[in-house]
Amino acid sequence: MSARPMVAEAIGTALLLAAVVGSKIMGERLAGGNVAIALLANTLATGVMLVALILTFSPISGAHLNPAVTLIQAWHGVIAWQNVPGYIVAQFAGAVAGVACAHLMFGEALFTASRHIRSGGSQVFSEFVATFGLVAVIRSCAQFRPSAVPFPVGAYITGAYWFTASTSFENPAVTLARSLTDTFAGIRPSDVPGFIAAQLSGAIAAAVLFAWLIPAHAEPELVK
Repeated sequence: MSARPMVAEAIGTALLLAAVVGSKIMGERLAGGNVAIALLANTLATGVMLVALILTFSPISGAHLNPAVTLIQAWHGVIAWQNVPGYIVAQFAGAVAGVACAHLMFGEALFTASRHIRSGGSQVFSEFVATFGLVAVIRSCAQFRPSAVPFPVGAYITGAYWFTASTSFENPAVTLARSLTDTFAGIRPSDVPGFIAAQLSGAIAAAVLFAWLIPAHAEPELVK
């Protein structure tokens, strides 16, 4: 495989994390202690950045920007399994670099272990639901409206920030990288395994369900 898709995944994931962490820092600094306003600013920045990043990098790598999505895409034959390790390494490396980039822009320490507690059944279940929904949106839209995928993905992430107790991480690379920021964006390192397990479980559950709901040979006319 060419190095181009892996570089695209690394850069795209880095820019995604820079947006997630940077907008959280900016929102917290400007909101004057109003957590709702800070979250709203972070939500809007993340949603629109996702649309832009998917449009930019999808012609090169598919713009997965998420190890869970990469695994599901390999399962459905969109990419070859031998390319999966390269994608995932690039995503994790890009995510960590994105956190460092955000910290440098805002004068924070390069990396700091997060003390932001995100534990408990409700938080973990939220990640299952959030990732299930994300994979469902990608699976259906990629089958029937592939050119539109960036927009429902951005819209779904924007909504999921608000309807989930965890504020919707939905991404193992994002989750691990956010354990390296002791800001509003962070997650305590000890809470990371539960989030990642829930994310992978949600992705698999959605993939299994939608493999039945939308057979591989399905055409748009079948669901009209």
